[in-house]
Amino acid sequence: MAETITLARPYAKASFEVALAAKELGEWSEALKLLASVSANELVRKHLLSPSLTATQQAETLIQLCGAELRPKAHNLVRLLAENKRLPLLADISELFDAMKANQEMTLAVDMSTAFELNKDVLNKITQALQSRLNREIKLQTRVDRDLIGGAVIRAGDTVIDNSVRGKLTKLAEAMNS
Repeated sequence: MAETITLARPYAKASFEVALAAKELGEWSEALKLLASVSANELVRKHLLSPSLTATQQAETLIQLCGAELRPKAHNLVRLLAENKRLPLLADISELFDAMKANQEMTLAVDMSTAFELNKDVLNKITQALQSRLNREIKLQTRVDRDLIGGAVIRAGDTVIDNSVRGKLTKLAEAMNS
């Protein structure tokens, strides 16, 4: 996994720089997501990796499959990836691009699992607290996980805040067993 990220990084960085200069971060993000989604399809992936296709044929096939939704500027990236046999990296490139985009825009996607549904006032307070603590605009996604028993688990990038009853019971059990 680390190897594919390493290979994808220069392409993601170059795409990001082009998009940033053109002020098209959102459009490029959507284009990369589309390319990653289409190329992840099992039949498409097998076809694109067929040794009987030239790099040009692979690129044109992917471009045609994406249709008019794929902007012409992204066509060059597809052709470059095909020439360098890097089409399988599209998912990693998209992921890295979105991380760079979020960093540039000072945003952070936060996932919060709670034992019960929370009202809007509580969600707003949590969002504001996270914004001040992490110094970023927060895009909060919530879901209910009854297995938590109570409390919440918040995942913000590499940071995990586990304030759930299940988490506390697990820590207690580990402390008692050691």
